[in-house]
Amino acid sequence: MSTDKRSTIVLGVIGSDCHAVGNAILYRVFTEGGFNVVNLGVMVSQDEYIDAAIETNAKAILVSSLYGQGELDCEGMRERCIERGLDDIILYVGGNLVIGKVDYAQTEAKFKNMGFDRVFTPESDLQEVVKLLKEDIQERFPEQ
Repeated sequence: MSTDKRSTIVLGVIGSDCHAVGNAILYRVFTEGGFNVVNLGVMVSQDEYIDAAIETNAKAILVSSLYGQGELDCEGMRERCIERGLDDIILYVGGNLVIGKVDYAQTEAKFKNMGFDRVFTPESDLQEVVKLLKEDIQERFPEQ
């Protein structure tokens, strides 16, 4: 193992979503938060996230979606991770994940049922997300 103790995470905007500004902000926040961030950019497929996580031994995949199609784009992602050997990968998702005014609790439940560990709104405090991710990595991967 390298001497770099920072956990590697994979970040990107899923599906046909091309919202790059939020992605750049997330990259900066998580890099400054002490993570080694592999930023895949925009219009990322599930397999691209998974390939990058495998190649870099990432502890987490952070999926961003702002165009309202996150539910469709994220369907089956946990299963696909497991099929590829990433049973323990932490999955975070955030943004405008569904179309229309839907109660956040419903959206959160839907994505947790799809296997995501945490679900965030566009208004989420990113420093709190950094803190939660560090805690989740420590809990799931205590040997590091």
